[in-house]
Amino acid sequence: MQKHQHFIIYKPYGYLSQFVNNQSRRKNKKLLGELSEFPEGIMSIGRLDEHSEGLLLLTTDGKVSEQVRSKKVEKEYFVQVDGEVTAAAVQLLREGVEIRLKNKMYTTLPCKSRKLDPVPVFEARRKKIRDDRHGPTSWISLTIREGKFRQVRKMTAAVGFPTLRLVRVRIGNIQLNKLLPGQIIEVDKFEIENSCNV
Repeated sequence: MQKHQHFIIYKPYGYLSQFVNNQSRRKNKKLLGELSEFPEGIMSIGRLDEHSEGLLLLTTDGKVSEQVRSKKVEKEYFVQVDGEVTAAAVQLLREGVEIRLKNKMYTTLPCKSRKLDPVPVFEARRKKIRDDRHGPTSWISLTIREGKFRQVRKMTAAVGFPTLRLVRVRIGNIQLNKLLPGQIIEVDKFEIENSCNV
């Protein structure tokens, strides 16, 4: 029987959550396979888009991938937004907001949201966020259990605070902790028991 392999990584900014580039328009894109030698059949569980960073789980086991992507498992993001986020905006995020998915509107499920104070400290990003002269920024924690296309970015924009930086810090009870961008840890299995009630 094949022994599956599992990895926890900090996906850096600017990388696609894939190993093979099968689209000609993505010629010069960076892929996860450039970070290390991975076993054949490796896949990322869920995705972080090119401009998002943080915790990403990789596995050769499709069943594990399904478990982690289920709505029972919480995914927590630390989000730097444009402006000084208000209590009202945080409450709206909690309750669910309308976002556009393809050609229709969708209301996000209720979730956990809070302003982060003190603000989290991450490695400086390769591409600068923006200049301080453009006004204040603030950080929120957003914990969701669904994963629609660019959902977190659409949610913060919907309440008037566009996302500037997006870092996934937790999946279930697996934490990003002190991992640095591009770092990889191989584990025997994923400890993802922390799930929410659905």
